[in-house]
Amino acid sequence: MDLRPTAGQEELRRAFRAWLVEHLPWPYGVGLPPRFDDLAQTVAFGRRWHYGGRGVGALENYVVIEELARARAPELVGRIGINLVGPTLLAHGTDEQKTRFLPRILSAEELWCQLFSEPDAGSDLASLSTRAVPVEGGYRVTGRKVWTSYAQFADWGLCLTRSDPDAPKRQQGITALIVDMHADGVTVHPLVQSTGEAEFNEVELDDVFVPADRRVGDEGAGWTVAGSTLAHERGINPRQLVIHSQLIEELLRLAEDNGSFDDWRLRQQLAQAATEVRLFQLHNWRSLTRLAKGEAPGPEGSALKLYWSEMSKRLHQTAMDVLGPASPLWEGAPGNPADGAWQRSWLYYQASSIFAGTNEIQRTLVGERVLGLPRG
Repeated sequence: MDLRPTAGQEELRRAFRAWLVEHLPWPYGVGLPPRFDDLAQTVAFGRRWHYGGRGVGALENYVVIEELARARAPELVGRIGINLVGPTLLAHGTDEQKTRFLPRILSAEELWCQLFSEPDAGSDLASLSTRAVPVEGGYRVTGRKVWTSYAQFADWGLCLTRSDPDAPKRQQGITALIVDMHADGVTVHPLVQSTGEAEFNEVELDDVFVPADRRVGDEGAGWTVAGSTLAHERGINPRQLVIHSQLIEELLRLAEDNGSFDDWRLRQQLAQAATEVRLFQLHNWRSLTRLAKGEAPGPEGSALKLYWSEMSKRLHQTAMDVLGPASPLWEGAPGNPADGAWQRSWLYYQASSIFAGTNEIQRTLVGERVLGLPRG
């Protein structure tokens, strides 16, 4: 793994940093992105601010993500399209699909969601039951998806369906389709989380017509397509890098302001948290090195997902310890640092060991596919 940047990457870093200094709607590197009471306002702000593509590679994209974190900039509003759907279409999409969808992903003109999980499937994605019945000119899709981030704002969804219920193995007979989220028969139900927000959704698909030219990969090859998407979701994780880089910097500032560094135990916890965020960055570089060599993200991405989800829980517990008596407070409470942002983040990341595949599933993948251990 070579951590030395190329001259081109350093030039990109300087140019992008200058762009951020000029275009950020608040002072560079200060505070956090604005918080809105309505998630729709957050999405609208992200679309107005969105930074598009420059045709560079994975390592250069990572430089951009690092600079976003350093600048305290918003995370990309089209991140599901950029980080997950885009790489999947590059690997499995037709030329027509790439031409039609990729430019609009980069510009955030169109937003995407991921229609994988189902209410009755849990982490066992291969047991999905959403049906895609072949008809003239395409498919009729019926089923339910859940935990679909930002589905209420999405224009398109990458959907896993079962096109052949009689296939001898569960992983067979699965087909990946691009679903128009504005089509007849698509209904989105926001799910209110413990934070009071509704980032996740349940999506009903009731006899939704999907044209044949929106199939990604061959019919019945959806499990292979899904593998590409999940490898990027669990492997290189620029979104979580941005979030946790910002969180650790804010936490260290808070600890300095309220005297937490005077407690040697908290000092140790803060040092561990800062070290673990830095290790997270280096783990990402390891996955990026694979891409730079022309290799696809592998099952070792599960180890990275396992690492950052456990790291996040420890970091947020340290944050609650630093808040001390203010930790049970919420928005609007006097004397509450960041007006409840830390408490909201703590609640949200209790789910980090569940979303993107439970940690139990990740441990199984690491054991069987990375370490070569026998199936239990």
